[in-house]
Amino acid sequence: MAAGSGPDPAAEAQPPPPIHHLPPDALHNVLLRLQLRDAVVCRPVSRLFHETLSPQLLALLPTLRLLLLRHPRPDGGGCLHAFDPARRTWLRLPFAHFLPYQSFSPVASSTSLLYLWVETSSSTSPLALPSTSSSSSSASAAAPAHPPKSLAVCNPFAGTYRLLPQLGSAWARHGTVLAGPGGTVLVLTELAALSYTPSGSGKWMKHPLSLPSKPRSPILASAAAAVFALCDVGTPWRSQWKLFSCPLAMLTGGWAPVERAAWGDVFEVLKRPRLLAGAGGRRVLMIGGLRSSFAMDAPCSTVLILRLDLATMEWDEAGRMPPNMYRCFTGLCEAASQGNAMPAAAAGGNNKVKVFGGDGKVWFAGKRVRGKLAMWEEDEMGSGGKWDWVDGVPGYGDGVYRGFVFDGGFTAIP
Repeated sequence: MAAGSGPDPAAEAQPPPPIHHLPPDALHNVLLRLQLRDAVVCRPVSRLFHETLSPQLLALLPTLRLLLLRHPRPDGGGCLHAFDPARRTWLRLPFAHFLPYQSFSPVASSTSLLYLWVETSSSTSPLALPSTSSSSSSASAAAPAHPPKSLAVCNPFAGTYRLLPQLGSAWARHGTVLAGPGGTVLVLTELAALSYTPSGSGKWMKHPLSLPSKPRSPILASAAAAVFALCDVGTPWRSQWKLFSCPLAMLTGGWAPVERAAWGDVFEVLKRPRLLAGAGGRRVLMIGGLRSSFAMDAPCSTVLILRLDLATMEWDEAGRMPPNMYRCFTGLCEAASQGNAMPAAAAGGNNKVKVFGGDGKVWFAGKRVRGKLAMWEEDEMGSGGKWDWVDGVPGYGDGVYRGFVFDGGFTAIP
């Protein structure tokens, strides 16, 4: 309709669709039966749907479980790709319509909220702490070696975002971001951790880390309200991993090793282990290459998933990658299809498999597996898991992907 023109008589003459005659309670009952993905698509169809499918109503729908892929370049076209495991389809989440930053990278998520590093200018970033005049003048005189970055929290379905208090560039380059309930955010580095709670002081709080080495793959177990991480306590010639934990309420001085005599050599059987949160935050998954022997340079025979039950503090084997699937990560499948010899890296067992996910879902990516991911999903009863391939991964020509689980919804708005 052109500006200033009157309503179209033909459009006014058409009777409204039958759904417009439903009482509000009946319409709400119908729309609440939709899945969140369908409800978001229906929202812009008409004014009635837009007004009825309000954020308050959408918050009543179950969240949408997605695997969100992290683009290898921050300026990834203003959108992110996500995989819906329930429908086994790929989605494209746009950000350009509400996020005024060209360069961003997702790093963590909590229910309905997504956390991103965004490149900002000093004029658009909020200040975390007041600084002295001397430090301000020296900072302005010296040009930053890296573009300034801020941590932003957003809801991509609601199209809203908010910048958190600004951090130094070193935290963005070296810190691992963990997101917890109630908007709690942690940023961990080798020497210290920062915590932010919206209901608290509104500032970042610093906590020294009393760990023997840099924490590897820290995770937040929501049911235990604690952070878990692996630390290398071995020598420069041989790694030796140990599990540490810290309650969220004791980030300063609360780190302690988690060990039991009955565990034996559970940390010795895996090469390059990595932690992920199990289903419901009640378990800790440890994933790594299964050593064929205890020799220092022993090759890996497959990928093993071990699971720690936080209630009983007992380990068990949750999953083992099938041999035919693991051969694709070693390059044997590609070599066999082309009639070539076994790659040297495969023969030596130096095949790196990227592991990511969370909440009982694990995905695997590798340079020799292009355009698809391997997926393992923990059984709801915790008795085992299911292996499968995910095909049709969009973009990312180098074939190595990273990502994490994101429960999209309207239960929280920044």
